[in-house]
Amino acid sequence: MAKKENKESIAMIESPEALQQEVSKVTGYFEQNKSSVLTLVGVLVVVIAGYFGYNWYTATQDAEGEKKLYKAVYAFEADSLSAAAKELGKVSDDFGGNTQNLADLYLGSTLLKQGKFDQAIEKLKNFSSSDLLVQARAYSLIGDAYSEKKSFSEAIEYYQKASDYKANKFFSPSYLLKLAIAYEANKQPKEALDIYTQITEKFAESAEATPAKKYKAQLESSISE
Repeated sequence: MAKKENKESIAMIESPEALQQEVSKVTGYFEQNKSSVLTLVGVLVVVIAGYFGYNWYTATQDAEGEKKLYKAVYAFEADSLSAAAKELGKVSDDFGGNTQNLADLYLGSTLLKQGKFDQAIEKLKNFSSSDLLVQARAYSLIGDAYSEKKSFSEAIEYYQKASDYKANKFFSPSYLLKLAIAYEANKQPKEALDIYTQITEKFAESAEATPAKKYKAQLESSISE
């Protein structure tokens, strides 16, 4: 019985958090060490210049990386997997920060479609986000890769992470359904029944409630035989 979900592309933009400096320490040092003021000012100039220089360099890198990432994502959207994997791999290797992070997500999804499950898992595990949808989606894709490898214990772990991550009525039911199916595949019928029940009772209005009822009935029937 095939119970797979179509892979969909995900666009995600994250704003980096602003860095904060402990400038209050400078004032105290100035009062206690007036003879060292010139040296301190010189050091601060270097630090500030370095800080803004680093931010400028990072912004430049992100802008350049985003241009290359756009080309790779276009290939991904067109389902040109070989071209997408090649371009995304370059972006992941050559750039850092959010650009690399997003490239790893797309690359992991591409490798999964290509059947390169171990490589997909590696890239998807590199990805991290606080976004409601995207991080849970990444966990689910890792679960998909493990399921394809028939490593159902690991798949269960990541489907559980996906369903627990900022749980909500819109996305959690689909991850729970995958979790229940993985439990069945791992010969854990009791756990599978519990999850099917959770879907039907807690997310009764979801699209997943209907198949959950069906699979639950089938499982209960097979257990009673």
